[in-house]
Amino acid sequence: MQSIIRVAGHRLARPTQTAGHRLLSTVAFGSAKNAHGYYLPSSQRASVLMRASMARVHTTADLRAEPAVSPSEGASADLGDMIPTERIRNVGIIAHVDHGKTTLVDCLLKQSGALSGATMQESRVMDSNTLEKERGITILSKVTSLMYKDHRINIVDTPGHADFGGEVERILSMVDSVVLVVDASEGPMAQTKFVLTKALARGLHPLVVLNKIDRPASRPDEVDSELLELFLALGATDEQTSYDMLYASAKEGWCSRDLSVVASYVDAAAQGQKANGNMVPLLDAILDRVPPPRGQREGAPFSMLVTQLEANPYLGKCALGRVTSGIVSVGDSIRVLAPETGDVIEAGKVTKLFLRSGVQQIEMAQAGAGDLVAISGVPKVGVNSTIASPDVTTPLEFIPIDPPTISVTFSVNDSPLAGREGTMLTSNMIRDRLLREAETNVALQIVSDGKSESMEVRGRGELQLSVLIETMRREGFELSVTPPRVLFKRDPENPKLALEPYEEITVDVDHDVSGNVIEKLTKRKGELKSFVDVADKARIVFHIPTRGLLGYASEFKNDTHGTGVMNHAFLHYGEYAGAFEKTRKSSMICMAQGTATSYALNMVEARGRLFVRNGDDVYSGMVVGELSKDGTDLDVNPTKAKQLTNVRAAGKDETIRLTPVKPWSLEAVIAYINPDEAIEVTPSQIRLRKQILDPTRRKQNSRKRISDISHFID
Repeated sequence: MQSIIRVAGHRLARPTQTAGHRLLSTVAFGSAKNAHGYYLPSSQRASVLMRASMARVHTTADLRAEPAVSPSEGASADLGDMIPTERIRNVGIIAHVDHGKTTLVDCLLKQSGALSGATMQESRVMDSNTLEKERGITILSKVTSLMYKDHRINIVDTPGHADFGGEVERILSMVDSVVLVVDASEGPMAQTKFVLTKALARGLHPLVVLNKIDRPASRPDEVDSELLELFLALGATDEQTSYDMLYASAKEGWCSRDLSVVASYVDAAAQGQKANGNMVPLLDAILDRVPPPRGQREGAPFSMLVTQLEANPYLGKCALGRVTSGIVSVGDSIRVLAPETGDVIEAGKVTKLFLRSGVQQIEMAQAGAGDLVAISGVPKVGVNSTIASPDVTTPLEFIPIDPPTISVTFSVNDSPLAGREGTMLTSNMIRDRLLREAETNVALQIVSDGKSESMEVRGRGELQLSVLIETMRREGFELSVTPPRVLFKRDPENPKLALEPYEEITVDVDHDVSGNVIEKLTKRKGELKSFVDVADKARIVFHIPTRGLLGYASEFKNDTHGTGVMNHAFLHYGEYAGAFEKTRKSSMICMAQGTATSYALNMVEARGRLFVRNGDDVYSGMVVGELSKDGTDLDVNPTKAKQLTNVRAAGKDETIRLTPVKPWSLEAVIAYINPDEAIEVTPSQIRLRKQILDPTRRKQNSRKRISDISHFID
């Protein structure tokens, strides 16, 4: 095996050295006294013995502890106490989706003793949101901390999906370096390029962790070369390309700098033995490579940039951010300054200061420059606002995020079935909820013309918008949502020229279906950039208009029989690519209100695929199926019942067997919907309908052809 030396962007291969890399014993996280002192506030000293025993069980089970820190080295500070900036490290975890960021953070927290009790048995403890647990992805960035070698390491876990890239951009102002996690099999992907671009632009020096190195398909040397090429292509400096590389299996709980040590761990696992490793090499690399935070404490006024808002049931709104300068204590007078203008939004006092360790919030008496804390006492604070002492008048600079690329329109549910399930029905309720969402999620933009009851919501992608819709329906809202459409804008140099967003899409598919995928993406105005073999898959990279990806996810799944992987990220705004060919067949439209019957559905099913089942409520203008042949929409009556007469039939009626109908998911219906349709969302139902329910008005409106480019241009 070879390892790579990087000097000023050049690569030299040499045999991997084991001396000095493999740690025969690990540095302890502290004695039992220090360990429980780290993670319990002063008010909870009564439970110290139980917590200490729990921490000792897990740390000794996972780590070969060295002798505890001797008294001569000085007693460790409580985790809730303010410590010097040279003993603080602020680091973010960034990666492509499903490359193992959250699992890596879990492993660090468990091995450091920051988790105890039932949370030790949970997986992905940082994904606390219900939707995050259901979907298995990180949606919101989260902050936690742990103590190691008397240092406080603040860790920010970030989402990996491109639709939630705004969360990544926002947290970069809080950290001094990042850990770039890359799958050792897949290598750098679309979101890897996006997050790395943002980190390098901030001047951060990443640490690289090749995760899932124990998989048979891992290819560390090839991925290392691909990463270095990506660094150089993004304009990284010589110092940034001289990154440290570690090899890890976050799932198994070990990490190493040496591939020969990795091989021994893999061999031990193959023989059914537990690998004798841990995450100490990564923690040591963080202490060595991540610089301490800069910022003056003594003699400087307090200031903090708010990057996230948290809801506390007892304290109300809490502002999370990094203290830029000065020291703040509970009871201090503070002011909230508006971003850019510096106008005073409100004045108040600090009621509580919190630091998060593991999944717990620990109260602090005071915090200083470099600390990542949550402050309560200013309920009108917003994201990107500045919280500062009264003598500060200039707001702190914040990182602008990339603009949204698609939008949908939220409006009141006006179908005949409205109001049967939800409790949040009015336009004012919908508007207030969307505005509250925009306060915490800066990647969303809410636009209202002030005349209609509808609200336009702009975001990064279909997944981001579907998560918002799903969250609202679970809160009891009933909505009508229009199809997503891209946001065009004028060319500043030539106002007559329209620009549209482009994305880079990377797909990994079997070779036998690659031709079909290329054909479909080419019809959607995609431009093929590369075609390479990765393991037993073909990796295809396209640059394609965002319009070409709307509705393609379900088609891609069918074309690849569920075995393909597709990822995409925003690239740039480019010239309008022209109109697309029609990709979806026509619809079967219900022409009567009532309850669907098996007798009628049996006759309708011969025309195509059904979306409703026997006993479902339907109404005029509702889409009940898809025609098997292309053409114009067909009006059908799924409520027709068999007429009963007193004439005896010669034979017995045949049993009606209908094809089972798969319920709509939000992602599926958003990808499927046509421009003249809408989605009816209730707490328990998702229905597809025409925007204009009246058939006469619908036919009149269909004669008015409006292209998507003239529909909306910024």
